[in-house]
Amino acid sequence: MANAKMKIKKGDTVVVTTGTSKGAKGEVLKVDLQKSRVLVQGVNLRKKHKKPTQQAAGGIESIEVPIHVSNVALADPKSGEATRVGYKTLKDGKKVRFAKKSGETVE
Repeated sequence: MANAKMKIKKGDTVVVTTGTSKGAKGEVLKVDLQKSRVLVQGVNLRKKHKKPTQQAAGGIESIEVPIHVSNVALADPKSGEATRVGYKTLKDGKKVRFAKKSGETVE
C-alpha cells in the first residue's frame, strides 16, 4: 500500500475532533506515515506500569499514545479553531500550506 501524504506535520498545533480527548489542543511530537497516526503532546493519555530499575524508580506513568490522523485537525493560526488545510503557490514559486478558514499560511 502506498503511503498517503499527510497534511499534518511535526510541530503543528492540532485540535482533537473525536474520541475521549475531543476538543483538546496540543503540539504534534511525531508523525507515523505507515500507520497514518500522530503523537500529540498531552492528548490520548494511557497509564503504563513501570518496574523499578537501577536508573529510575518504578510506578505508574501517564504516556501519550498515537491517535489516527483523521481524528485531528490543524488549529487555525488566527482563531485556534479546527480548520482544513490547503496548498497554494506563492508568487516566488514556493508551495505553502494555508488554513482554509482564515486563509493564513501555516508554517
